[in-house]
Amino acid sequence: MWPCFGIHALLVVAVTLSPATAAARSGNDATGENVYPPLWDLAPENVLDFPVKDNKIVIRAWNFQDRLGVYKSLLNASAKYFAAFGPQNSGNILWGLPLQHGWQFRTGRLADPSGVTSCGYENGELLCLSVRSWWSCMNYYLAIIPFLGAVEAGLFGQLPYEIEILPPEERKDDFCYSVKDCWSRMPELMDDWKAYFEYLLSTEHEAVSSASFSSFKLDDALGLMWKAHTNSIGYALPKFQDSLKYLSDPEANFGEDWASGVDFIGATHFSTDLPNTNTFQAFLPQRMLVEGDVIPFISDFSPEQNRVLMSLRALHKANELTGGLLLKLWQKAMSTEEGRKKGRELIESVTSSHEFDLEGI
Repeated sequence: MWPCFGIHALLVVAVTLSPATAAARSGNDATGENVYPPLWDLAPENVLDFPVKDNKIVIRAWNFQDRLGVYKSLLNASAKYFAAFGPQNSGNILWGLPLQHGWQFRTGRLADPSGVTSCGYENGELLCLSVRSWWSCMNYYLAIIPFLGAVEAGLFGQLPYEIEILPPEERKDDFCYSVKDCWSRMPELMDDWKAYFEYLLSTEHEAVSSASFSSFKLDDALGLMWKAHTNSIGYALPKFQDSLKYLSDPEANFGEDWASGVDFIGATHFSTDLPNTNTFQAFLPQRMLVEGDVIPFISDFSPEQNRVLMSLRALHKANELTGGLLLKLWQKAMSTEEGRKKGRELIESVTSSHEFDLEGI
């Protein structure tokens, strides 16, 4: 019963969050004013826009604007590889990372949940990212590690200085701060992200122009990116388990449900470009969950937001009760390009229906 229920929950998530469904319900597209993360225009444009001290490029990873600058540098440096997939770099599949970070910032998830400091609050240090925030710590592994992997791969060319990442005030041993440091502490993650950027770079010499990369295959790029993404989350999850204690039970559950759901989403090679991610995020909770929030009956959330929360919870629980078998079955079904294509076709075929014919599926 549980595996079947879990697959049903997965389809609910996929259909509810599919870009076509989201756009139809919300009316949002990738041309509105809120397309980009907060303060995006103020973030550093590239690596050499960060300050240099003692012959090192210094990045304040626990400052929202600097972490945005890390993402902006990655997007700008990789833009030419995605020119064929949308105007103004909108087809770049790295957009999912800064947009998620922007959603976390807007919804207060990066502020100090313990309330001990003013880090992340409007009446305190608004741009501060709290090391006590589970979301901030998890995001470090989806910002700084990809960035340093890109540096090592050569995405930014030969930089005139080394990169130095400034540490937080607490939990210094839970993070790494330079290319060399991260290679020594977490070589597998660095390898994963380096492999993604090396794939992009490998297509350049075969390009007939900066806008036409003949050997570029989006599905391959998505596979490498999602492998690095999910492995980064898998590595960080046990490390920051204790940070969940600062959150309400509903928010802590949602965080774990979301992390689990990413494994299922990633297996489909979901394209995390600008329009897809924006429509996808429309149905994520626009505030932190608090004690007393009971899904799917949270009154100030839309029916779709409640449904997403309920579906992610059901999916996570079903996977736990099957000892991870549900995820393995799904990954096997999505293990070929044809399988992923059929999975996407299946999702598209049920977006117009509110009911699921499991027998037909």
